[in-house]
Amino acid sequence: MFIDTHVHLNADQYEEDLQEVIDRALENKVSTMVVVGFDKKTIERAMALVEQYDFIYAVIGWHPVDAIDCTEEDLQWIENLTQHPKVVGIGETGLDYYWDKSPKEVQQKWFRKQIQLAKKLHLPIIIHNRDATGDVVRILKEENAAEVGGIMHCFGGSVETARECIAMNFMISLGGPVTFKNARTPKEVAADISLEHLLIETDAPYLAPHPYRGKRNEPSLVPLVAQEIARLKGISVDEVAHQTTMNAKNIFKIN
Repeated sequence: MFIDTHVHLNADQYEEDLQEVIDRALENKVSTMVVVGFDKKTIERAMALVEQYDFIYAVIGWHPVDAIDCTEEDLQWIENLTQHPKVVGIGETGLDYYWDKSPKEVQQKWFRKQIQLAKKLHLPIIIHNRDATGDVVRILKEENAAEVGGIMHCFGGSVETARECIAMNFMISLGGPVTFKNARTPKEVAADISLEHLLIETDAPYLAPHPYRGKRNEPSLVPLVAQEIARLKGISVDEVAHQTTMNAKNIFKIN
């Protein structure tokens, strides 16, 4: 069995065929899916999905790209929703310096506030990092995020950065990019980092693995990520499935 630790089944791309997408995931032994809500609309949809499906859990937070739209009321709303037993993490939060919708200082402010919220609630933090590794690592250290730890979602950094994050109590989550033929760095991370520190995800509908690159992604494809990690490590897919599932259950406290 596999757990897709980061998927956006709450995205508009699934409005026409959500049930078929979920059915395909279950047929491909993806037994649990963690749906991430990152703004008002997607959080509301994530909460509806956890009510509808036993095997779906939610992570909720505010995305750094949209940090400029976040308010104290939004953060209070998120805190209130975490009382639901199937909300298992805060995020995705972090920093994104690729898109320039939200100024860096605004992103950093709400990133810090969400780390503080996660610590208050004793929930893991799910980190989005794009072109901002130095500031992400610095803020995680300054805010003592290691107290709760979390997940470096769709990790794209170096082996050295991965080790630095693991030392702060964070898991390294790999998605579709590890399967891309020219993705040297994610492959190095997959090969080097111990399986005890790895998770698998799709980030669907984005970042579909090879040979579906460029198409809409979905959770049924997460086994392809596991297959590539198994190939790079010279171990069985079953071993990757078992350990990453255990890792996900531990960090999210899912029975």
